[in-house]
Amino acid sequence: MIDLRSDTITRPTSAMLTAMQAAQVGDDVFKEDPTIIQLETSLADRLGMEAGLYCPSGTMTNQIAIRVHVSPGDEVICDHLSHVYNYEGGGIAANSGASVRLLNGDRGRFTAADVSANINPDDEHFPISRLVVAENTCNKGGGSCWDLEQLKAIEAVCRQHGLAFHLDGARLFNALVRTGDNPLDFGATFDSISICLSKGLGCPVGSVLLGSSEFIARARRVRKLMGGGMRQAGYLAAAGIYALGNNIERLAEDHRRAADLGEILANCHYVNKVLPVETNIVIFELNQSVTASDFVSRLEADDIAAIDMGINLVRMVTHLDFSDDDLEKVKQAIRRLDI
Repeated sequence: MIDLRSDTITRPTSAMLTAMQAAQVGDDVFKEDPTIIQLETSLADRLGMEAGLYCPSGTMTNQIAIRVHVSPGDEVICDHLSHVYNYEGGGIAANSGASVRLLNGDRGRFTAADVSANINPDDEHFPISRLVVAENTCNKGGGSCWDLEQLKAIEAVCRQHGLAFHLDGARLFNALVRTGDNPLDFGATFDSISICLSKGLGCPVGSVLLGSSEFIARARRVRKLMGGGMRQAGYLAAAGIYALGNNIERLAEDHRRAADLGEILANCHYVNKVLPVETNIVIFELNQSVTASDFVSRLEADDIAAIDMGINLVRMVTHLDFSDDDLEKVKQAIRRLDI
């Protein structure tokens, strides 16, 4: 099976497994796992932030960050396509007791003016606007990348109004490879950043939350509350260290293959449009001749897995287990479809 449902389906390479087996471990809840400490410190240094916290998932790092930044009754401002709103089980309400103000941006990217226009006045009738969340790249936006200057402009609005600014950086390294931006600029722009290691970077599990030392100390308490202390998890953290040293530059290969898929799909008569392909995510809209579920079923007959994103939307995601040979097989299967 050629699996294009997500970049989370990869398995560790033999070199990554070797690094995991050789890891030195301790009890992370006691802050005694040297490999986890190394991962947290190295990733914080890479983005110019003071400290990090290793967690099982990106959903947990995002939800911990929101819980630390807001109080019950506060409001979180994010785009209507945001992962924290759509795909984290209602966690903003369940974990933090906060409401959400949704923005209608450009494929998940909004402006400083959008934020300014949606900050509530100081009036007891309204929730207190407390946090802005950006997602880079935006999954539902087709892997869209933010412009750094736009993020800095939003940061200025946040500072002016006393709002915190969090980055769901689930695929931040895909964005950095695409734009060439300096990761230190992101650390200087955000109060907290979530980095997922189990997507394009190819780790089996794990995400890291970054922020100030004070913020991470508070986040560690929330992680404990959520059951996120993993004891001798250095074996897993070693995969993250390996990925940061070996799997970042190769993300450009995933981007190239995704662009190739997007070009083929754009020329298919059964495809209405393909969202601009910037990184490793290809989202396309089918015409009325076929539903997304039917399209996905037809691909499965050729041992190709994609994901149904709605009535007529399909997503394909390239990753390190998807080769050029696999790409050719998928292209041939797409051309053969008689819809």
